[in-house]
Amino acid sequence: MRDNENPRRSLLLGRRTVLRGAALGTAAPLLPATAATAAGSTATPSAVPTPVSRPAAASASTPAPAPAPSVAASFRWFGTAGWRIDVDGRTVLFDPYLTRFRTGLFDGAFDAGTELRTDPGLVREHVGHPELVLVSHAHWDHLADVPHIARTTGARVVGTETTYHLLVAFGVDPGQISVVKGGEVLDFGGGVTVEVVASLHSRNKKYSYFAPGTLHAPPATPPRTISDLPEGDTLAFQVTAGSAGPSAFLMGASDFCERAARGLRPDLAMVAVPAGTATHDYVPRLLRALDRPDVVVPVHWDNFEEPLTAPPRRDPSMDLDGFVAQVRRSSPAGRIVVPDYRTVYGGDMRPLD
Repeated sequence: MRDNENPRRSLLLGRRTVLRGAALGTAAPLLPATAATAAGSTATPSAVPTPVSRPAAASASTPAPAPAPSVAASFRWFGTAGWRIDVDGRTVLFDPYLTRFRTGLFDGAFDAGTELRTDPGLVREHVGHPELVLVSHAHWDHLADVPHIARTTGARVVGTETTYHLLVAFGVDPGQISVVKGGEVLDFGGGVTVEVVASLHSRNKKYSYFAPGTLHAPPATPPRTISDLPEGDTLAFQVTAGSAGPSAFLMGASDFCERAARGLRPDLAMVAVPAGTATHDYVPRLLRALDRPDVVVPVHWDNFEEPLTAPPRRDPSMDLDGFVAQVRRSSPAGRIVVPDYRTVYGGDMRPLD
């Protein structure tokens, strides 16, 4: 089937064109906005190219489409791959890891026996009243706070079979958990649509996964340490706010399935920064598959054992500057926004007042 014969692609093209010309609504800030750049980063919003609109061609006899209604959407980065997305007063979380306890990973003394823990007060301060929690995979820096969030808020959790079994072992009501594999397009009402995308976890320099493994039943006892949390396959998600967007592609790890990502056409792409070059042409292939989103937001480049009250500090294994340079070469008409923890962004990833 050719692109112009694909009705889903035609709908996405129309929505993306309308979004680029429409003024997005704003939501009340969660915290006062600050500079939209991580400390020490050279990729400031003012230093990247201004996006260039690519409106759909129309004949003189074709009337211009009516503007789509705006949707109040805001985004806040939790560090690592985590996000809080608020859409007209409704909250969606993605990989919300907030407690950020120390494992020795960033000082050369990694301890796989580090005990899992959650800081309830800290979590409550940041997550609000979520209706939906999306989980990319089950490593501790993505899942550790999810059991507490699910039990205390009643939010629905969407994730893999492994995520399901781990959460059940943690005491989460099985009826709250939706198991997905990739390919599902889920309508949660009120203008929130979630497309599940089959994805892959990052590979290390030996071309291997970190802590692989899947579960087909709950473990006999609740997980106690970070080594009790296997990856369990990896997902990406595309969250769309209303018929006019914005749509945000959310990654939990720095690899992807090119065929699954092709044709998504998000307005925003929250892209995990790779720690090496094991994945061939990672940035060019991903941005080409996503049709070069208007805004690329690097994530998972920070030291996620530092508190959210401090400015983001880089993971020394991540080449954030090199990643930004690759994005500029692959998508010169787009914007790059390097996020920080204390800024609330609008639906176009510009800081809200």
